[in-house]
Amino acid sequence: MAEPYPPLRTRGLTAIDGAMGLLVVLLIVQMWLLTAALESFLAGHAESALPAAVLSGLLFAACGAIYLFIHRLDATFHENRSGGDDVAADRV
Repeated sequence: MAEPYPPLRTRGLTAIDGAMGLLVVLLIVQMWLLTAALESFLAGHAESALPAAVLSGLLFAACGAIYLFIHRLDATFHENRSGGDDVAADRV
């Protein structure tokens, strides 16, 4: 018979893996944006510097929020681990 809920460890690791993947994509986009903005600024197109800086700040804030999500999820996993490996088993 299949388990009604996957173990807490599996669910937590899946969420952390997905958040880490999103974090990597956002950081790559931010690096590309800063490279393009710097190249444009050095070419004499100063009007693109401010929008790129604002967007880069938003990407930085999004990465910070994802980091906090990962940190809280990991802390929750470690709190629940001390009480038992599978919280879903308590519901059955």
